[in-house]
Amino acid sequence: MKTTLAQPLEKKNSKLLNIRDLVAYFLVAGTGAAVQIIAGGYFREFMSYNASVACGYVVSFVVGFTLTKLFAFDAKKSGQTRREMVKFGLVAVVSFFITVGGSSLGFHLLNASHPGDLYYRIPLDFLSEKSRNINVKEFGGLLVGMGLSFVSNYILHKTFTFKSTGFYDRIKDYLKGIPE
Repeated sequence: MKTTLAQPLEKKNSKLLNIRDLVAYFLVAGTGAAVQIIAGGYFREFMSYNASVACGYVVSFVVGFTLTKLFAFDAKKSGQTRREMVKFGLVAVVSFFITVGGSSLGFHLLNASHPGDLYYRIPLDFLSEKSRNINVKEFGGLLVGMGLSFVSNYILHKTFTFKSTGFYDRIKDYLKGIPE
């Protein structure tokens, strides 16, 4: 059977823990995580920890959808980009709160278990004395939040965003019934 843009592609292997999808998602999410860490580190110079985590997340979201669609779940030619964008946005809202909340919780737990500041100096240029001090507790908290977000995102994207669930059609039908 030939598929058209209006017809979803059949998934050959739709089980939740498909190794190929998991590895591809890990690589894509790793790229998003790198963007989030770099952007969040930049924002941390100008704002609070939680605000920098939130801003880093928003910046990484920009690349997330395209990379996830193209590489993680083999949805390049699904013909459902608009619906996937809406569903991706809904998952992103959930993920935002998991990332920011998990990061804050991780930071507070690390702070409670090891009071006081803990910094690690990273040389930026080995030929000069330029360096940057990284707050280990903040970075550890960020990794906790991002780890929790990774797990929830994988499950939600695999079972909701890039799978035809009928959810998008129900929302569209509901919105059509609202008078302008």
